[in-house]
Amino acid sequence: MTDLTDLGIAAIRDGVREGAFSAREVAEAFVARVAAAKSLNAFLVETPDHAFAAADAADKARAAGETLKPLAGVPIGMKDLFCTKGVASTAASHILEGFVPPYESRVSQNLWDAGAGMLGKLNMDQFAMGSSNETSAFGNVISPWRRSDGGASGKNWAPLTPGGSSGGSSAAIAARLCPAATGTDTGGSIRQPAAFTGIAGIKPTYGRCSRWGVVAFASSLDQAGPMARDVRDCAIMLEAMAGFDPRDATSLDLDVPKWEAGLSGDLKGKKIGIPKEYRVENMPAEIEALWQQGIAWAKDAGAEIVEVSLPHTRYALPAYYIIAPAEASSNLARYDGVRYGLRDLPDGANLQEMYAATRAAGFGDEVKRRIMIGTYVLSAGYYDAYFTQASKVRTLIARDFEAAWESCDVLLTPTAPSAAFALGEKSADPIAMYLNDVFTVPSSLAGLPAMSVPGGLDAAGLPLGLQIIGKPLDEQSVLNAGLAIEQRAGFTARPEQWW
Repeated sequence: MTDLTDLGIAAIRDGVREGAFSAREVAEAFVARVAAAKSLNAFLVETPDHAFAAADAADKARAAGETLKPLAGVPIGMKDLFCTKGVASTAASHILEGFVPPYESRVSQNLWDAGAGMLGKLNMDQFAMGSSNETSAFGNVISPWRRSDGGASGKNWAPLTPGGSSGGSSAAIAARLCPAATGTDTGGSIRQPAAFTGIAGIKPTYGRCSRWGVVAFASSLDQAGPMARDVRDCAIMLEAMAGFDPRDATSLDLDVPKWEAGLSGDLKGKKIGIPKEYRVENMPAEIEALWQQGIAWAKDAGAEIVEVSLPHTRYALPAYYIIAPAEASSNLARYDGVRYGLRDLPDGANLQEMYAATRAAGFGDEVKRRIMIGTYVLSAGYYDAYFTQASKVRTLIARDFEAAWESCDVLLTPTAPSAAFALGEKSADPIAMYLNDVFTVPSSLAGLPAMSVPGGLDAAGLPLGLQIIGKPLDEQSVLNAGLAIEQRAGFTARPEQWW
Protein backbone atom coordinates (compact mmCIF):
# COMPACT_ATOMS: atom_id res chain seq x y z
CA MET A 1 0.00 0.00 0.00
CA THR A 2 1.15 3.57 -0.69
CA ASP A 3 2.62 5.30 2.33
CA LEU A 4 -0.37 7.09 3.84
CA THR A 5 1.67 10.22 4.47
CA ASP A 6 2.16 10.58 0.69
CA LEU A 7 -1.59 11.12 0.25
CA GLY A 8 -3.33 14.47 0.03
CA ILE A 9 -6.77 15.53 1.24
CA ALA A 10 -8.78 14.09 -1.66
CA ALA A 11 -7.00 10.73 -1.60
CA ILE A 12 -7.35 10.39 2.19
CA ARG A 13 -11.02 11.43 2.13
CA ASP A 14 -11.88 9.01 -0.66
CA GLY A 15 -9.80 6.17 0.79
CA VAL A 16 -11.51 6.43 4.18
CA ARG A 17 -14.95 6.54 2.55
CA GLU A 18 -14.17 3.49 0.42
CA GLY A 19 -12.63 1.53 3.29
CA ALA A 20 -9.19 1.28 1.69
CA PHE A 21 -7.76 2.23 5.08
CA SER A 22 -9.09 3.58 8.34
CA ALA A 23 -8.94 7.16 9.52
CA ARG A 24 -7.08 5.90 12.59
CA GLU A 25 -4.34 4.43 10.40
CA VAL A 26 -3.97 7.78 8.63
CA ALA A 27 -3.75 9.69 11.91
CA GLU A 28 -1.20 7.26 13.34
CA ALA A 29 0.99 7.56 10.22
CA PHE A 30 1.04 11.36 10.33
CA VAL A 31 1.47 11.56 14.11
CA ALA A 32 4.52 9.31 13.86
CA ARG A 33 5.97 11.39 11.02
CA VAL A 34 5.48 14.63 12.97
CA ALA A 35 7.21 13.12 15.99
CA ALA A 36 10.18 12.07 13.86
CA ALA A 37 10.70 15.50 12.24
CA LYS A 38 11.41 17.75 15.21
CA SER A 39 14.63 18.99 13.58
CA LEU A 40 12.51 21.02 11.13
CA ASN A 41 10.94 22.91 14.07
CA ALA A 42 7.69 23.14 12.10
CA PHE A 43 5.38 22.30 15.03
CA LEU A 44 5.28 24.33 18.23
CA VAL A 45 2.68 22.07 19.87
CA GLU A 46 1.76 18.52 18.90
CA THR A 47 -1.85 17.41 19.47
CA PRO A 48 -2.06 13.70 18.61
CA ASP A 49 -5.12 13.21 20.86
CA HIS A 50 -7.09 15.71 18.76
CA ALA A 51 -6.15 13.90 15.55
CA PHE A 52 -6.99 10.49 17.00
CA ALA A 53 -10.36 11.64 18.36
CA ALA A 54 -11.40 13.00 14.97
CA ALA A 55 -10.16 9.83 13.24
CA ASP A 56 -12.04 7.55 15.63
CA ALA A 57 -15.22 9.59 15.10
CA ALA A 58 -14.84 9.16 11.33
CA ASP A 59 -14.30 5.40 11.62
CA LYS A 60 -17.26 5.07 13.96
CA ALA A 61 -19.51 7.00 11.57
CA ARG A 62 -18.45 4.83 8.64
CA ALA A 63 -19.04 1.63 10.59
CA ALA A 64 -22.53 2.87 11.42
CA GLY A 65 -23.27 3.54 7.76
CA GLU A 66 -23.52 7.28 8.28
CA THR A 67 -22.64 9.84 5.62
CA LEU A 68 -19.11 11.01 6.34
CA LYS A 69 -18.27 14.66 6.78
CA PRO A 70 -16.30 16.43 3.99
CA LEU A 71 -12.94 16.17 5.78
CA ALA A 72 -13.57 12.99 7.76
CA GLY A 73 -10.28 11.18 8.30
CA VAL A 74 -8.11 14.14 7.27
CA PRO A 75 -5.58 15.36 9.88
CA ILE A 76 -4.24 18.88 9.31
CA GLY A 77 -1.80 21.38 10.77
CA MET A 78 -3.02 24.66 12.28
CA LYS A 79 -0.95 27.83 12.00
CA ASP A 80 -0.32 29.18 15.49
CA LEU A 81 -2.08 32.45 14.61
CA PHE A 82 -5.44 30.66 15.00
CA CYS A 83 -6.79 30.42 18.54
CA THR A 84 -7.62 26.83 19.45
CA LYS A 85 -9.65 26.06 22.54
CA GLY A 86 -7.56 24.40 25.24
CA VAL A 87 -4.39 24.40 23.12
CA ALA A 88 -1.61 26.97 23.47
CA SER A 89 -1.86 29.74 20.88
CA THR A 90 1.09 32.13 20.90
CA ALA A 91 1.45 33.70 17.43
CA ALA A 92 5.07 32.52 17.88
CA SER A 93 5.71 35.35 20.35
CA HIS A 94 7.02 35.31 23.92
CA ILE A 95 4.43 37.90 24.85
CA LEU A 96 1.70 35.26 24.41
CA GLU A 97 3.72 32.36 25.79
CA GLY A 98 1.46 30.21 27.94
CA PHE A 99 -1.78 31.66 26.56
CA VAL A 100 -4.42 28.92 26.21
CA PRO A 101 -7.63 30.28 24.64
CA PRO A 102 -10.99 29.34 26.18
CA TYR A 103 -12.53 29.66 22.70
CA GLU A 104 -12.08 28.39 19.14
CA SER A 105 -11.44 30.53 16.06
CA ARG A 106 -14.26 30.38 13.53
CA VAL A 107 -12.03 28.93 10.81
CA SER A 108 -10.68 26.13 13.01
CA GLN A 109 -14.18 25.37 14.30
CA ASN A 110 -15.41 25.13 10.70
CA LEU A 111 -12.67 22.61 9.98
CA TRP A 112 -13.45 20.50 13.06
CA ASP A 113 -17.15 20.62 12.12
CA ALA A 114 -16.14 19.28 8.69
CA GLY A 115 -14.45 16.29 10.36
CA ALA A 116 -10.79 17.31 10.26
CA GLY A 117 -8.41 16.52 13.10
CA MET A 118 -5.49 18.62 14.32
CA LEU A 119 -1.94 17.30 14.37
CA GLY A 120 -0.63 20.40 16.12
CA LYS A 121 0.09 24.13 16.02
CA LEU A 122 2.56 25.27 13.39
CA ASN A 123 5.48 27.64 13.81
CA MET A 124 5.42 30.99 12.02
CA ASP A 125 6.96 34.44 11.92
CA GLN A 126 6.09 36.27 15.13
CA PHE A 127 2.62 37.87 14.79
CA ALA A 128 2.88 36.96 11.07
CA MET A 129 5.53 39.65 10.58
CA GLY A 130 8.22 38.26 8.31
CA SER A 131 9.00 36.61 5.00
CA SER A 132 11.39 33.89 6.12
CA ASN A 133 10.13 32.39 9.41
CA GLU A 134 13.20 33.80 11.15
CA THR A 135 11.28 36.09 13.53
CA SER A 136 9.61 33.32 15.55
CA ALA A 137 10.41 33.53 19.25
CA PHE A 138 10.74 29.74 19.25
CA GLY A 139 13.41 29.35 16.59
CA ASN A 140 13.54 29.13 12.82
CA VAL A 141 11.58 26.64 10.81
CA ILE A 142 13.96 24.90 8.44
CA SER A 143 12.81 24.06 4.94
CA PRO A 144 12.91 20.37 4.05
CA TRP A 145 14.40 21.47 0.71
CA ARG A 146 18.17 21.85 0.36
CA ARG A 147 20.49 23.38 -2.21
CA SER A 148 24.21 22.82 -2.64
CA ASP A 149 26.52 25.66 -1.66
CA GLY A 150 29.19 24.27 -3.90
CA GLY A 151 31.18 22.16 -1.47
CA ALA A 152 33.78 19.89 -3.04
CA SER A 153 31.86 16.81 -2.01
CA GLY A 154 28.51 18.27 -3.12
CA LYS A 155 27.23 17.79 0.44
CA ASN A 156 27.80 21.26 1.85
CA TRP A 157 24.18 22.23 2.44
CA ALA A 158 22.84 25.53 3.73
CA PRO A 159 19.58 25.51 5.72
CA LEU A 160 16.91 27.32 3.70
CA THR A 161 13.90 29.39 4.61
CA PRO A 162 10.49 27.79 4.06
CA GLY A 163 9.14 31.30 3.46
CA GLY A 164 6.99 33.32 5.80
CA SER A 165 4.99 34.00 7.71
CA SER A 166 3.28 30.61 7.16
CA GLY A 167 6.63 28.82 7.04
CA GLY A 168 5.68 26.10 9.49
CA SER A 169 2.67 25.28 7.35
CA SER A 170 4.63 25.15 4.09
CA ALA A 171 7.50 23.11 5.55
CA ALA A 172 5.14 20.60 7.18
CA ILE A 173 3.21 20.00 3.97
CA ALA A 174 6.33 19.72 1.80
CA ALA A 175 7.90 17.28 4.30
CA ARG A 176 4.71 15.16 4.35
CA LEU A 177 4.11 15.89 8.04
CA CYS A 178 0.51 16.78 7.19
CA PRO A 179 -1.55 16.71 3.99
CA ALA A 180 -2.68 20.32 4.39
CA ALA A 181 -2.58 23.24 6.80
CA THR A 182 -4.13 26.61 7.45
CA GLY A 183 -2.23 29.75 6.58
CA THR A 184 -2.85 33.46 6.77
CA ASP A 185 -1.93 35.98 4.10
CA THR A 186 -1.49 39.70 4.83
CA GLY A 187 0.92 40.57 2.02
CA GLY A 188 1.83 37.17 0.62
CA SER A 189 2.28 34.87 3.62
CA ILE A 190 0.42 31.95 2.02
CA ARG A 191 1.65 32.36 -1.54
CA GLN A 192 5.37 33.06 -1.02
CA PRO A 193 6.02 30.08 1.32
CA ALA A 194 3.97 27.88 -1.01
CA ALA A 195 6.24 28.90 -3.88
CA PHE A 196 9.39 28.31 -1.82
CA THR A 197 8.41 24.75 -0.87
CA GLY A 198 6.71 23.44 -4.01
CA ILE A 199 3.12 23.32 -2.75
CA ALA A 200 -0.15 25.14 -3.57
CA GLY A 201 -1.80 27.85 -1.52
CA ILE A 202 -4.65 30.30 -2.06
CA LYS A 203 -5.53 33.60 -0.42
CA PRO A 204 -9.28 34.01 -1.00
CA THR A 205 -11.12 37.29 -1.43
CA TYR A 206 -10.87 39.46 1.67
CA GLY A 207 -13.81 38.50 3.88
CA ARG A 208 -14.31 34.93 2.57
CA CYS A 209 -12.88 33.43 5.76
CA SER A 210 -13.67 34.82 9.18
CA ARG A 211 -10.93 36.63 11.08
CA TRP A 212 -12.63 35.94 14.42
CA GLY A 213 -10.18 34.17 16.71
CA VAL A 214 -7.23 34.85 14.40
CA VAL A 215 -4.55 36.94 16.11
CA ALA A 216 -4.59 40.27 14.26
CA PHE A 217 -1.66 41.77 12.37
CA ALA A 218 -3.23 44.22 9.89
CA SER A 219 -7.00 43.98 10.05
CA SER A 220 -7.79 45.35 6.58
CA LEU A 221 -5.37 42.90 4.96
CA ASP A 222 -5.32 39.66 7.01
CA GLN A 223 -7.04 36.73 5.35
CA ALA A 224 -6.99 33.03 6.17
CA GLY A 225 -6.60 30.43 3.46
CA PRO A 226 -5.56 26.83 2.80
CA MET A 227 -2.17 25.40 1.90
CA ALA A 228 -2.00 21.88 0.47
CA ARG A 229 -0.29 19.54 -1.98
CA ASP A 230 -2.33 20.59 -5.01
CA VAL A 231 -5.13 22.77 -6.34
CA ARG A 232 -7.93 20.27 -5.71
CA ASP A 233 -6.95 19.89 -2.08
CA CYS A 234 -6.93 23.68 -1.69
CA ALA A 235 -10.45 23.85 -3.14
CA ILE A 236 -11.72 21.15 -0.77
CA MET A 237 -10.20 22.79 2.29
CA LEU A 238 -11.30 26.31 1.35
CA GLU A 239 -14.91 25.11 1.12
CA ALA A 240 -14.65 23.96 4.73
CA MET A 241 -12.88 27.09 5.98
CA ALA A 242 -15.02 29.77 4.34
CA GLY A 243 -18.40 31.12 5.39
CA PHE A 244 -20.17 34.07 6.97
CA ASP A 245 -19.46 34.89 10.59
CA PRO A 246 -21.57 37.55 12.34
CA ARG A 247 -18.76 38.05 14.88
CA ASP A 248 -16.48 39.44 12.14
CA ALA A 249 -17.68 42.77 10.76
CA THR A 250 -15.66 42.23 7.56
CA SER A 251 -17.06 38.73 6.92
CA LEU A 252 -18.96 38.39 3.64
CA ASP A 253 -22.56 37.21 4.02
CA LEU A 254 -22.46 34.93 0.98
CA ASP A 255 -23.01 31.26 0.30
CA VAL A 256 -19.83 29.20 -0.06
CA PRO A 257 -19.44 28.01 -3.68
CA LYS A 258 -18.75 24.37 -4.56
CA TRP A 259 -15.23 25.05 -5.75
CA GLU A 260 -14.13 21.42 -6.03
CA ALA A 261 -17.12 20.46 -8.18
CA GLY A 262 -16.43 23.45 -10.44
CA LEU A 263 -12.77 22.61 -11.09
CA SER A 264 -11.74 22.52 -14.75
CA GLY A 265 -8.39 22.89 -16.44
CA ASP A 266 -10.04 23.93 -19.70
CA LEU A 267 -9.43 27.65 -20.18
CA LYS A 268 -11.11 28.02 -23.59
CA GLY A 269 -12.78 31.40 -23.82
CA LYS A 270 -10.75 32.81 -20.92
CA LYS A 271 -8.38 35.75 -21.21
CA ILE A 272 -5.26 35.80 -19.07
CA GLY A 273 -3.61 39.13 -18.46
CA ILE A 274 0.15 39.61 -18.21
CA PRO A 275 0.90 42.82 -16.28
CA LYS A 276 3.92 44.49 -17.83
CA GLU A 277 4.85 46.23 -14.57
CA TYR A 278 5.65 42.88 -12.94
CA ARG A 279 8.85 42.65 -14.98
CA VAL A 280 10.86 44.21 -12.20
CA GLU A 281 14.44 45.40 -12.39
CA ASN A 282 17.08 42.68 -12.00
CA MET A 283 14.49 39.88 -12.09
CA PRO A 284 16.39 36.58 -12.40
CA ALA A 285 16.35 34.97 -15.84
CA GLU A 286 14.94 31.77 -14.30
CA ILE A 287 11.89 33.64 -13.01
CA GLU A 288 11.29 35.24 -16.42
CA ALA A 289 11.70 31.85 -18.12
CA LEU A 290 9.19 30.24 -15.76
CA TRP A 291 6.74 33.07 -16.42
CA GLN A 292 7.05 32.53 -20.18
CA GLN A 293 6.53 28.80 -19.67
CA GLY A 294 3.40 29.56 -17.65
CA ILE A 295 2.10 31.71 -20.47
CA ALA A 296 2.70 28.82 -22.90
CA TRP A 297 0.83 26.42 -20.58
CA ALA A 298 -2.11 28.84 -20.38
CA LYS A 299 -2.23 29.05 -24.17
CA ASP A 300 -2.15 25.27 -24.39
CA ALA A 301 -5.15 25.17 -22.04
CA GLY A 302 -7.07 27.36 -24.50
CA ALA A 303 -6.62 30.78 -22.94
CA GLU A 304 -6.01 33.98 -24.85
CA ILE A 305 -3.06 35.99 -23.57
CA VAL A 306 -3.36 39.78 -23.32
CA GLU A 307 -0.96 42.37 -21.95
CA VAL A 308 -2.38 44.63 -19.27
CA SER A 309 -1.05 47.59 -17.33
CA LEU A 310 -1.16 48.11 -13.58
CA PRO A 311 0.61 51.48 -13.46
CA HIS A 312 0.59 51.95 -9.70
CA THR A 313 2.25 48.58 -8.99
CA ARG A 314 5.56 50.30 -8.26
CA TYR A 315 3.99 52.03 -5.26
CA ALA A 316 2.37 48.92 -3.78
CA LEU A 317 5.27 47.81 -1.58
CA PRO A 318 5.90 51.20 0.07
CA ALA A 319 2.14 51.72 0.55
CA TYR A 320 1.84 48.28 2.15
CA TYR A 321 4.74 48.92 4.53
CA ILE A 322 2.98 52.04 5.76
CA ILE A 323 -0.56 50.63 6.05
CA ALA A 324 0.32 47.24 7.55
CA PRO A 325 2.62 48.56 10.33
CA ALA A 326 0.11 51.31 11.13
CA GLU A 327 -2.63 48.74 11.69
CA ALA A 328 -0.20 46.49 13.56
CA SER A 329 0.77 49.24 15.97
CA SER A 330 -2.90 49.65 16.85
CA ASN A 331 -3.68 45.92 17.07
CA LEU A 332 -0.65 45.10 19.21
CA ALA A 333 -1.40 47.82 21.75
CA ARG A 334 -3.53 45.27 23.61
CA TYR A 335 -0.47 43.27 24.67
CA ASP A 336 0.37 45.09 27.90
CA GLY A 337 0.86 42.39 30.53
CA VAL A 338 -2.43 43.12 32.26
CA ARG A 339 -4.93 40.49 31.11
CA TYR A 340 -3.02 37.57 29.58
CA GLY A 341 0.37 36.47 28.34
CA LEU A 342 3.71 37.70 29.58
CA ARG A 343 3.97 40.20 32.44
CA ASP A 344 7.36 41.72 33.25
CA LEU A 345 7.05 43.60 36.55
CA PRO A 346 10.38 44.98 37.80
CA ASP A 347 10.62 45.72 41.52
CA GLY A 348 8.98 49.02 42.34
CA ALA A 349 7.71 49.53 38.79
CA ASN A 350 4.60 51.59 38.15
CA LEU A 351 1.97 50.77 35.53
CA GLN A 352 3.70 52.56 32.66
CA GLU A 353 7.01 50.91 33.51
CA MET A 354 5.31 47.50 33.56
CA TYR A 355 3.86 48.16 30.09
CA ALA A 356 7.28 49.14 28.76
CA ALA A 357 9.13 46.22 30.37
CA THR A 358 6.56 43.66 29.22
CA ARG A 359 6.53 44.84 25.61
CA ALA A 360 10.32 45.15 25.49
CA ALA A 361 10.76 41.59 26.73
CA GLY A 362 7.85 40.06 24.85
CA PHE A 363 8.14 41.42 21.33
CA GLY A 364 10.91 40.48 18.89
CA ASP A 365 12.98 42.94 16.86
CA GLU A 366 10.86 42.79 13.71
CA VAL A 367 7.63 43.31 15.64
CA LYS A 368 9.16 46.26 17.47
CA ARG A 369 10.37 47.70 14.16
CA ARG A 370 6.90 47.56 12.65
CA ILE A 371 5.22 48.96 15.76
CA MET A 372 7.63 51.90 15.67
CA ILE A 373 7.05 52.50 11.95
CA GLY A 374 3.31 52.26 12.44
CA THR A 375 3.26 54.57 15.43
CA TYR A 376 5.35 57.11 13.52
CA VAL A 377 3.13 57.20 10.42
CA LEU A 378 0.02 57.56 12.59
CA SER A 379 1.47 60.31 14.78
CA ALA A 380 0.31 63.92 14.71
CA GLY A 381 1.94 65.79 11.86
CA TYR A 382 2.71 62.65 9.86
CA TYR A 383 -0.68 60.92 9.51
CA ASP A 384 -1.67 62.88 6.39
CA ALA A 385 1.79 62.75 4.88
CA TYR A 386 2.13 58.99 5.20
CA PHE A 387 -0.95 56.97 6.14
CA THR A 388 -3.46 59.09 4.22
CA GLN A 389 -1.28 59.12 1.12
CA ALA A 390 -0.70 55.36 1.33
CA SER A 391 -4.45 54.81 1.60
CA LYS A 392 -4.97 56.90 -1.54
CA VAL A 393 -2.35 54.82 -3.36
CA ARG A 394 -4.17 51.67 -2.21
CA THR A 395 -7.34 52.97 -3.86
CA LEU A 396 -5.44 53.65 -7.09
CA ILE A 397 -3.99 50.12 -7.06
CA ALA A 398 -7.50 48.67 -6.67
CA ARG A 399 -8.68 50.81 -9.59
CA ASP A 400 -5.81 49.48 -11.74
CA PHE A 401 -7.10 45.97 -11.17
CA GLU A 402 -10.68 47.02 -11.93
CA ALA A 403 -9.51 48.44 -15.25
CA ALA A 404 -7.57 45.26 -16.02
CA TRP A 405 -10.69 43.12 -15.54
CA GLU A 406 -12.25 44.87 -18.53
CA SER A 407 -9.83 42.99 -20.79
CA CYS A 408 -9.04 39.76 -18.92
CA ASP A 409 -10.41 37.19 -16.47
CA VAL A 410 -7.32 36.47 -14.38
CA LEU A 411 -3.70 37.63 -14.20
CA LEU A 412 -0.62 35.42 -14.36
CA THR A 413 2.62 36.50 -12.67
CA PRO A 414 5.56 34.99 -10.82
CA THR A 415 4.87 34.42 -7.10
CA ALA A 416 8.26 35.50 -5.73
CA PRO A 417 11.33 37.17 -7.24
CA SER A 418 13.59 34.22 -6.34
CA ALA A 419 13.67 30.69 -5.04
CA ALA A 420 14.15 30.08 -1.31
CA PHE A 421 17.21 31.75 0.17
CA ALA A 422 19.44 30.61 3.00
CA LEU A 423 18.51 31.38 6.59
CA GLY A 424 20.36 34.52 7.65
CA GLU A 425 21.02 35.57 4.07
CA LYS A 426 18.69 38.59 4.19
CA SER A 427 17.87 39.01 7.86
CA ALA A 428 20.34 41.89 8.30
CA ASP A 429 18.66 43.93 5.54
CA PRO A 430 14.94 44.56 6.20
CA ILE A 431 14.45 46.22 2.79
CA ALA A 432 15.83 43.19 0.94
CA MET A 433 13.52 41.00 3.02
CA TYR A 434 10.49 43.17 2.29
CA LEU A 435 11.18 42.93 -1.47
CA ASN A 436 10.19 39.24 -1.31
CA ASP A 437 6.59 40.48 -1.31
CA VAL A 438 6.86 42.58 -4.46
CA PHE A 439 4.58 40.32 -6.56
CA THR A 440 2.09 39.39 -3.84
CA VAL A 441 1.37 42.69 -2.09
CA PRO A 442 -0.67 44.43 -4.85
CA SER A 443 -3.47 41.85 -4.80
CA SER A 444 -3.50 41.93 -0.99
CA LEU A 445 -4.01 45.69 -0.99
CA ALA A 446 -6.93 45.22 -3.40
CA GLY A 447 -8.42 42.31 -1.41
CA LEU A 448 -8.34 39.98 -4.43
CA PRO A 449 -8.15 36.17 -4.52
CA ALA A 450 -4.69 34.95 -5.52
CA MET A 451 -3.00 31.58 -5.64
CA SER A 452 0.47 30.13 -6.03
CA VAL A 453 1.09 26.81 -7.77
CA PRO A 454 4.48 25.15 -8.31
CA GLY A 455 5.81 25.52 -11.84
CA GLY A 456 9.24 23.95 -11.77
CA LEU A 457 12.72 23.95 -10.25
CA ASP A 458 15.58 26.41 -10.54
CA ALA A 459 19.15 25.48 -11.40
CA ALA A 460 19.83 24.57 -7.77
CA GLY A 461 16.86 22.21 -7.70
CA LEU A 462 14.59 24.48 -5.65
CA PRO A 463 10.88 25.08 -6.35
CA LEU A 464 9.56 28.14 -8.18
CA GLY A 465 5.93 29.24 -8.16
CA LEU A 466 3.49 30.94 -10.50
CA GLN A 467 0.75 33.24 -9.19
CA ILE A 468 -2.80 33.61 -10.48
CA ILE A 469 -4.77 36.69 -9.41
CA GLY A 470 -8.54 36.88 -9.91
CA LYS A 471 -11.51 39.18 -9.69
CA PRO A 472 -13.24 39.71 -6.34
CA LEU A 473 -15.18 36.58 -5.30
CA ASP A 474 -13.98 34.67 -8.36
CA GLU A 475 -11.92 32.02 -6.61
CA GLN A 476 -13.25 29.51 -9.13
CA SER A 477 -11.41 31.10 -12.05
CA VAL A 478 -8.24 31.34 -9.96
CA LEU A 479 -8.47 27.66 -9.00
CA ASN A 480 -9.22 26.62 -12.58
CA ALA A 481 -6.27 28.54 -13.99
CA GLY A 482 -4.12 27.07 -11.24
CA LEU A 483 -5.32 23.59 -12.15
CA ALA A 484 -4.53 24.15 -15.84
CA ILE A 485 -0.97 25.16 -14.98
CA GLU A 486 -0.60 22.35 -12.45
CA GLN A 487 -1.70 19.75 -15.02
CA ARG A 488 0.80 20.99 -17.58
CA ALA A 489 3.69 21.60 -15.22
CA GLY A 490 3.45 18.03 -13.93
CA PHE A 491 5.33 19.07 -10.80
CA THR A 492 6.13 15.95 -8.77
CA ALA A 493 9.44 16.99 -7.18
CA ARG A 494 9.75 16.59 -3.45
CA PRO A 495 12.58 17.17 -0.99
CA GLU A 496 14.90 14.26 -0.32
CA GLN A 497 14.48 13.28 3.32
CA TRP A 498 17.46 14.30 5.46
CA TRP A 499 15.75 15.25 8.75
